[in-house]
Amino acid sequence: MVEDDVAIASVLHQALQEAGHAVDVSHDAALGLEMFEIEPEDLLILDIRLPGLAGGGVELCQRVRSISSDVPILMLTAIDSAASKVAALDAGADDYLTKPFHIEELLARVRALLRRAPRALPPRLTVGSLELDGSTRRVRRSGRTIELTAKEFAVLDYLMRHPGVIVSASDLIDHAWDSNYEGYSNVVPTYIRYLRRKLSRPGEPDPIRTHRGSGYSIGADT
Repeated sequence: MVEDDVAIASVLHQALQEAGHAVDVSHDAALGLEMFEIEPEDLLILDIRLPGLAGGGVELCQRVRSISSDVPILMLTAIDSAASKVAALDAGADDYLTKPFHIEELLARVRALLRRAPRALPPRLTVGSLELDGSTRRVRRSGRTIELTAKEFAVLDYLMRHPGVIVSASDLIDHAWDSNYEGYSNVVPTYIRYLRRKLSRPGEPDPIRTHRGSGYSIGADT
């Protein structure tokens, strides 16, 4: 997300995180472009009036499009004019939201853009007896519903999108937290432990395997 209003960026950052998204934030268009070039994102939220580039968010959108033709881009602006909307859409934006807006609408548009993205995976995942529905954020195992926090859901979602693959702790942090995470080093093992407690009843096999020194995996025989 590239938003020069620090207060607005903070509110949106928190709302998106609470919805289970890992969010990288910049307040400058040039820095935002540099961040995207280093590590491409699943979706971009760009303000139109941004410092750092002469053309602001519209120029940033154009430059991102020259790098990636498929990353979804949502533009935010306080300018409610047809000309502004046309400029944003012509620059390559997929959607446009005028300030002020309801957080619920922003989150709904983010979900819709992620569903339509060419790289998007099916919202419903099944690995063995585990089922995960990304659209409703529900998890079931052997027919019973399991309540997860946003971070627990994000960790399980990433593991289930890579069945049988050893996923490193750093990959999980990139997916479930963000690039600026500087918390304690045991955060991933802690959340894996939380998941194990919630996903398995007595007598059921542990769905998550630990590969010492490498990471974690989830297999079809869970």
